[in-house]
Amino acid sequence: MQIVINSSPLIFLSKLNYLNQFFEYPDDFYIPQSVADEIKAKSDPSSQSVQALINSSNLQIRASNLRNLVNSLNQRLGKGESEAIALGIELNADYVLLDDSTARKEARRLGLTIKGTLAVIKKLSQDNKISIESLDELYQQLLKIEFRVKRSLFDQIFSEEKI
Repeated sequence: MQIVINSSPLIFLSKLNYLNQFFEYPDDFYIPQSVADEIKAKSDPSSQSVQALINSSNLQIRASNLRNLVNSLNQRLGKGESEAIALGIELNADYVLLDDSTARKEARRLGLTIKGTLAVIKKLSQDNKISIESLDELYQQLLKIEFRVKRSLFDQIFSEEKI
């Protein structure tokens, strides 16, 4: 599978210590150049974890050639989100990892399959790559790392059978 990722899912998965487990899947992972630049500009532990994946070639940097689409999306979305959506279209990615609701709506409108950080966490748990002892504790951890999600949506995602 080909998966395009925006910066926020990478950072949140890193802060939760789930990033390496996600990259154990035999998929091809891509980030747009602007996301790589955003990660490189920071020196916190999460950015360093992501940079290590880039350096090891587990996470590939790709620039999108769909500049007109990127520029159009950039009027409503952040640069990383715009480039992730364009790269997802260009690569015909299996899915694009985005957390921002506006970006997710736009990506769906353009025909992309979208997943977010919570879907990744749920899949990691279903595949026994991580163990979630308590959904309440997980929700509190998410709040602590400034991941914004309504409890009702969180509960809905984790009560569904499959992602």
